[in-house]
Amino acid sequence: MYRYSRYHERMLFLIDGYNVTMNDPATRDLSKEGQREALLARLAARGRALLGTGGLVVVFDARDQLGVSSETRGAVSARYAPDADTEIVRRASRATGAVAVVTNDMRLRARISQDVSRKVEYRDASVVFEAAGRGEARRDRRPRIAREEGLPSGANEITEELKRLWGVEE
Repeated sequence: MYRYSRYHERMLFLIDGYNVTMNDPATRDLSKEGQREALLARLAARGRALLGTGGLVVVFDARDQLGVSSETRGAVSARYAPDADTEIVRRASRATGAVAVVTNDMRLRARISQDVSRKVEYRDASVVFEAAGRGEARRDRRPRIAREEGLPSGANEITEELKRLWGVEE
């Protein structure tokens, strides 16, 4: 018999737009419009690979002067609100499935924990940075095997210390 689990729920990813772009070395020096464009293009192209399956909603602070309240780019929805944090809290409260908020803003996280009567996961903003998922050192996706990687520096000293603590003799 199939048993439903939280793992199979569709995740809603609420992304704190300017919190991500202002912390990303690739976008922080761009204009606000440039930051928005870069993040939306990146998430439209690689959002699922960076975050996983689910709805992607990026919330930016007001864009009233441009007369736009929302737009969609592929699987990514962008929302513009007078206060992005308030909009993220509102959407997290009203969501029916699993929710993850992508932000480094600790005040927003505290506000969600206080105001939202459900469990919300948090993801560090760096998971959607331009450099995310593009590690230069590892281009292959096969799992690392300890015997191929070697011991980390200081491993022998740690082993000797543990032997002394546990009273193990060779």
